[in-house]
Amino acid sequence: MTLFEAIIFGIIQGITEFLPVSSTAHIVITQLLFGYTFPGLAFEIYLHLASVLAVIMYFWRDLWNVIQGFFKFIFKQSKEDRVQFYFGIYILVATAITGVLGKLLTDTMGEGLKTPGMIAGALTVTGFALIFIERFHKTGDKNEKSMTFLDAIIVGLGQTLAVIPGISRSGSTLVVSLLRGLDRETAVRYSFLLAIPVILGSSVLALDDFSAEMLTYIGPLNLFVSFVVTFFFSILGIIWLIDFLKKSKLIYFAIYCFVLALLVYTMIDPDTVMDV
Repeated sequence: MTLFEAIIFGIIQGITEFLPVSSTAHIVITQLLFGYTFPGLAFEIYLHLASVLAVIMYFWRDLWNVIQGFFKFIFKQSKEDRVQFYFGIYILVATAITGVLGKLLTDTMGEGLKTPGMIAGALTVTGFALIFIERFHKTGDKNEKSMTFLDAIIVGLGQTLAVIPGISRSGSTLVVSLLRGLDRETAVRYSFLLAIPVILGSSVLALDDFSAEMLTYIGPLNLFVSFVVTFFFSILGIIWLIDFLKKSKLIYFAIYCFVLALLVYTMIDPDTVMDV
């Protein structure tokens, strides 16, 4: 891998991780364009760690409030910490559902998830979901205080679909949260905080893929540069998405998904091996 390619991978991962356009699909497509077949999931997970570091730094106050309130309620049973305790529980519930069902779906379908047809179809579904939630669904008024276990379960099920390249994790959690009646601020906060345990959990499961082979294949400098670039552009992606949601501009992301789906379906050879 060249330094230029490492920078491109970092930019692609950073920008697309939190936008509702599927970072996994973009990484798969970029690999195909550059002709790479990375050993295992290590490099993809490595870049995701840079993205989750960006989330932690950007939402550190929210994260700290949830963690602090969670444990204070356990040990002190204080009413003022009850909301943060249950919000933490809702994060854990959705994460557990995604972890178990996502693993089953991946083990069942395997490489079938990464075919051009599957990616194009998933991007199309993402686009229609974004249009529906913006144009035809009235935003609810639920917040952390009025969320329920059922909300967390359904969001977790929606997030599970993001194991399919082309289904955006941030997009699926955001759409399902809004469908469940969460207000936009709570839906965005919930979606971003959910990314932390999901990505960290995926990293633990992929530890076996981190090896000297990956270091040799990609190169120490390229790994460092791609991590830094991913972190920087993840911050930009977070800021950009929050700004777009305030202006209700999800339709633009939907159009992008449709265009990308068409390009993937018509321009990528379905016989290409996508071992990522």
